[in-house]
Amino acid sequence: MIDHIAVDIGASSGRLVLGKLKEGKLILEEIHRFQNGFTERSGAYFWDIDYLLEQIIVGLKKAKRSGIRKCTLGIDTWAVDYVLLDANGNRIQEVYSYRDPRTDHIIEEINKLMSPSEIYAKTGIQQLSFNTLNQLYAHQSEELAQADKILMVPDYLYYRLSGRKMNEVTNVSTTQLLNLRTREFDDDLLHLLQLKREQFAELVEPSEVLGFVNEDLVKEYDLPECLLICVATHDTASAVLGVPSQSERTAAYISSGTWSLLGVELDHPINSQAAMQANYTNEWGAFGTYRFLKNIMGLWMIQEVRRQTRDSYSFAELAELATDAQGFRSLIPCNDARFLNPYNMAGEIRSSCLDSGQPIPHSIGEIARCIFDSLALSYRSYLIELEEIIGSTIEVVQIVGGGANNVLLCQLTADITGKEVQAGPTEATAIGNLAVQLIRARDIPNIHEVRKIIANSFEIKSYKPRKINGLQEAIQRWDRIHKMHNLNNQ
Repeated sequence: MIDHIAVDIGASSGRLVLGKLKEGKLILEEIHRFQNGFTERSGAYFWDIDYLLEQIIVGLKKAKRSGIRKCTLGIDTWAVDYVLLDANGNRIQEVYSYRDPRTDHIIEEINKLMSPSEIYAKTGIQQLSFNTLNQLYAHQSEELAQADKILMVPDYLYYRLSGRKMNEVTNVSTTQLLNLRTREFDDDLLHLLQLKREQFAELVEPSEVLGFVNEDLVKEYDLPECLLICVATHDTASAVLGVPSQSERTAAYISSGTWSLLGVELDHPINSQAAMQANYTNEWGAFGTYRFLKNIMGLWMIQEVRRQTRDSYSFAELAELATDAQGFRSLIPCNDARFLNPYNMAGEIRSSCLDSGQPIPHSIGEIARCIFDSLALSYRSYLIELEEIIGSTIEVVQIVGGGANNVLLCQLTADITGKEVQAGPTEATAIGNLAVQLIRARDIPNIHEVRKIIANSFEIKSYKPRKINGLQEAIQRWDRIHKMHNLNNQ
């Protein structure tokens, strides 16, 4: 049986993970792990895309040294960021990070040209300042005019390995440029950006075979013979594929990492007025599905707090300090734009609490507790919205990704939402990446069988709701803060 390798790159780290089926279970083995992050140059923020390609090659060299001679390979990364290529296939510009401030007021400009309701009816994608639509509108027009092809980040990495240019649908759907009805790039939105359809590549669905890694690369770096499989290249799409099966219970998922993505998997989009008003998105999924979800700021906030302490604490230590701190003392509206990329995250959290007349969190433990309390309360608010829009009661919340390791946050989510939380697997994104490869290789017949195998292969921890003191007062205070934030952003 051939080996399968997932390249899973998030905003803060990346990894190459080997997946094998053994006695009906999926076994994971990490081959290589590396750090990732954007850097600031002259007031702009960029990813080091060449470094990411180098790390993929380093990981494949390690795989070859470990005895892997042939494999399939799939790549997933974050969404919305893009690469411009000239007619010779060379990169025109460094790759902007979605946290770059150039899009801060672009939504208002675009809405003068096309109404938010018209854009949402076409695309079903929520309005976020960093959507690719807004980034391209803000991009230098001279460079856009030079672009022969516009690829998303994982598309570009596949291109560098294989020479094939394509736009994979789960990632490119986040551009806010795909039309739900035609399942193609929307002509009116392209016209708004003064772009042509030919400047994008062919649309490709997950599970398509893209060819082998370039022979010159294989020889130069002594790599395994890798057949490239197009997986669900948006890491959230892969993470949702990695959610274990729930039999008959109605489940919502939270893909908990740098972002918290809360939603449900559907076989149809919901681009109603209610969905638009609640700012839910319809990102395309693998195998004909849609990810109907809400973007929530997520663990980015605690990652930034940790970074500003020069990594003096592990994430486990920060969770322990938060557990010891007073609960619900200070709360913040997590989706406030002030937390997207502040100079000092801890300082911004303190300022937010001061502005809302709450006690200021001083210690690292108090700041961490403020973040975790506020995230769990956010989940409650958005689950209520979600149930109203889909017309169903959510019975269980499945948390996957790194946040599944955070016992405090998982238990708070159960306590505050009043729903059972099932946490795990933490490596859901790599698992979903591997799932597409396994299905394409005919090792497993379909995604339903994959999810049964996932449920039997990894530890899933259950958290039941408990009664906790002060919760109702905290919910009332949170609702006031949440309502005020929504009013200020209308």
